[in-house]
Amino acid sequence: MSNDFDADFPSGVASFEAKNFSQAMKFLYPLAAAGNPDAQHRVAIMCQNGLGVVRNEKMAEQMMRASAEQGYALSQHGLGFMYLEGDCIGQDSAEAVKWFRRAAEQGLAGSLTTLARMYEEGNGVEKDPEMAKKLYAEAGFDI
Repeated sequence: MSNDFDADFPSGVASFEAKNFSQAMKFLYPLAAAGNPDAQHRVAIMCQNGLGVVRNEKMAEQMMRASAEQGYALSQHGLGFMYLEGDCIGQDSAEAVKWFRRAAEQGLAGSLTTLARMYEEGNGVEKDPEMAKKLYAEAGFDI
């Protein structure tokens, strides 16, 4: 990575956190295109929600998947929700479970909780109250 990229990432994150999304996109998109998983995640969020750009479902899904496939837990969780809700991608509960599981294996409490609820409801998996209980406990809930 060049020094420009190194300088652009903190500027992009700062712009994103300040909700200056069009500025964030200018800094983060080149980094996302170069394969930075955090930048890809943030670009996906902006494209998914039309923040600083026109909503772009295809770009949102591509960037979220690219980041998730690199093992970025927040993107694995985000891709899981895309599948769960049918947002930017076809609804597929079983595929959602796969991505939530990957994020949960990295300790992401939101993914553990979502997986627990899916086991509780039998959504995308066989209904399994014991597995739901185990996952809720892993997520820090006292059940």
